[in-house]
Amino acid sequence: MLSLLVSRGLQSALIVALVVTFSFLLIHSAPGDPFAGALDNPRVNPAIRANLRAQYGLDRPLPEQYVKYVAQLARGNLGWSFSRGRSVRAVLGDVLPRTLLLMATALVASFLIGVGVATVQVSRRGSALDGFLDRASLFLASMPDFWLAILILLAFSYWIPFFSIGGAVDPVVHDMLPPYARFFDSLWHLILPAVTLTLLYASGIARFQRGALLDVMPLDFIRTARSKGLRERQILLHHAMRNALLTLITLIGLSFPALLTGAVFIEKVFAWPGMGLAMVGAIGARDYPLVIGCVIVGSVLVVLGSLLADLLYRWADPRLRQL
Repeated sequence: MLSLLVSRGLQSALIVALVVTFSFLLIHSAPGDPFAGALDNPRVNPAIRANLRAQYGLDRPLPEQYVKYVAQLARGNLGWSFSRGRSVRAVLGDVLPRTLLLMATALVASFLIGVGVATVQVSRRGSALDGFLDRASLFLASMPDFWLAILILLAFSYWIPFFSIGGAVDPVVHDMLPPYARFFDSLWHLILPAVTLTLLYASGIARFQRGALLDVMPLDFIRTARSKGLRERQILLHHAMRNALLTLITLIGLSFPALLTGAVFIEKVFAWPGMGLAMVGAIGARDYPLVIGCVIVGSVLVVLGSLLADLLYRWADPRLRQL
């Protein structure tokens, strides 16, 4: 186990380093700079922009900027956000917990619902309920993230004004509420974006898990369990489900990058002040340090998801523990 962790740790560090390098080169090679939008006015003295570029080292050759950035990164300094006027670490400290809350809520809910729907479909395969759930999951899995988010926002914030239009809390009264009311205010704002992400990914999980269970059901050990007189529900939950775990573990590993990507669109539509919304704003403002900081955090979440999947594989399949 220790050798696995060391090996995966080194691979993960290499992946993150490559992501940082390519992101840095691509972003800095794009036309413009963080001060282009505000200082491209011909009436602005060119010396002002030249002074700002020199102050932040943007006038130096690209290799020199890269070496300086990596040296700062090695000391835990992610740089200064031009658009927000704060350190990137402070910005990420504010927005990352909200994104993790949204992702964790959607992750748990989507797997519970997806596995539950797949179990119901397999237990009633061929029935009208199975057909309805299959078509519904296919419809939701085919929906673009932003389109479903816009529909849900219109339905429950405009046509039926039951939820707030966006944000993580009510900016007017939240700080004046007692602790329990602040909790419910945050929960109330979390519902729509979390439900949207859950619907998008629960449908895919249900389809994959249904296929995995249907592959297991015809196997010999299932027929043996039936011949012993076990009930179909017991066979499905205690025998088939256990042997379909590898597909579920694969989906857990893939869900981290998928949820992170989906959170970018969801946060933009619902004005959820998380890392996705911060990254979209940073790209528009050419805020190099903040964009790269978000990319670094995203890559770390992806490699952590991959490492978690590897560990779960070894827990679920004893044969892998000998490798």
